[in-house]
Amino acid sequence: MADTATLAKSNDTTATEHFDVLIVGAGISGVGGAYHLKDQCPGKSFVVLETQESFGGTWLTHTYPGVRSDSDLYTFGYRFKPWVGAPIASAEEILKYMGEVIEENDLDRHIRYGHKILSASWSGKDNLWTITAVNKTTGESCVFTTNFLWMCQGYYRHDEGYTPEWPGMDQFKGKIVHPQTWPKDLAYKGKKVLVIGSGATAATVVPAIAAECEHVTLLQRSPTYFIPGRNGNDLVDNLRKLEVKEEWIHEIARRQILFDQGEFTRRSIEEPDVVREELLSGVRAFLPEETVQKHFSPTYRPWRQRIAFVPDGDIFQGIASGKASVVTDEIERFTEKGILLKSGTELEADIIITATGFNLNVLGDINFSINGEALDFSKTVTYRGMMFTGVPNMIWVFGYFRASWTLRADLIGDFVARLLNHMDKKGVKAVTPTLRPEDKDMPLLPWMDPENFNPGYLMRGMHLLPRRGDKPEWQHTQDYWAEKDLFPQIDLDDATFQYSK
Repeated sequence: MADTATLAKSNDTTATEHFDVLIVGAGISGVGGAYHLKDQCPGKSFVVLETQESFGGTWLTHTYPGVRSDSDLYTFGYRFKPWVGAPIASAEEILKYMGEVIEENDLDRHIRYGHKILSASWSGKDNLWTITAVNKTTGESCVFTTNFLWMCQGYYRHDEGYTPEWPGMDQFKGKIVHPQTWPKDLAYKGKKVLVIGSGATAATVVPAIAAECEHVTLLQRSPTYFIPGRNGNDLVDNLRKLEVKEEWIHEIARRQILFDQGEFTRRSIEEPDVVREELLSGVRAFLPEETVQKHFSPTYRPWRQRIAFVPDGDIFQGIASGKASVVTDEIERFTEKGILLKSGTELEADIIITATGFNLNVLGDINFSINGEALDFSKTVTYRGMMFTGVPNMIWVFGYFRASWTLRADLIGDFVARLLNHMDKKGVKAVTPTLRPEDKDMPLLPWMDPENFNPGYLMRGMHLLPRRGDKPEWQHTQDYWAEKDLFPQIDLDDATFQYSK
């Protein structure tokens, strides 16, 4: 990469490399961002800094049995790279797909693995970000300067999952494991396993290990919605029979799926009782009514939390076979043998798996500063969920909850390229989102409306996130179907964007 970097020496003799753009993270967003930058801004030098030893983000760090996508790969995949496998894909298949994107577009030479960023400071005098990182392999300090910072590091901490503190956890004689840090040598064959949780991770782990365990029990505090179905796409299958080009199939499938998802989202809000019955009927195809009502009938409206697709209803098949069971109750405390429930029942286990969620990560837990002053993102207001008032030359990729994350990563990739090219045309060095006069007195609200979407990790960390206003441009609307048309039309000369030379 020496051909794209300008080298200088800082006072402490640490080499400082300069790039036009620095991308943080080589997960699905960062790799996509690198592609868009190379494709739409070919004259820009750039580097991708990744703290892990390879690309992939979630799909690299999550190694629990059965790990898979909970949304279809026609929309979770990039728009520029056709997906040719089953809609729901394993982590291994997703990593292979991402590796092909990197190889086909010569992106590997731009990626630095094993580089953990410690701080990022903006100088208004120089119109530059200075990034301090450590090379995890050598332990050496690294310094980079960049004109533009593109945050693609995701939204949760990869090195630790969220596990509540229950009384008596230290008394349990078996092993307690969080799926996010799954031990390679975990021996669950022939064991009694208890999985705490009710989301996509729990629904993945249970059927993946059930056949080898003596028994696996899913313990949930409250039910959640699932969509069981065949891991296939009839439209795609028929188009392949007609020998339609894969590029066309990919685009047609994306459009059909996105249309269907848009209708599903609308109906979840406008006719929630009907949608609820449709979702429950899918579970009834596998389990008796008594089980459905007791364990798979949530009290909340559909889509207030993410709904995972369950290929072939595998978790329900496991319960129906007797290899798995489900208990809906609350934990009183841990015991030597397992868990005592508030109902008085004790569930015995050799291994307890806490599929209890993430710890929110606000912009990589990096120490940010602007002109020497520490930056508190909770004191900023978000511009469309990707920029922040008072923070120059920075974009954050935060995807969708009700649609695939990558859809927004692609939209933001286009926006960044258009913004950078616009700044070059104007001859400016910095752009800072700023509240306009008409925005000064608008009410400031939490990042996300909890009445609209309220997963636990978001509720626990909402106070750390930027604020939103009561106007669409000052919030992350979570509405792909509006943003796909709106983003290309954003007026880059609007008073929101304050440019400086």
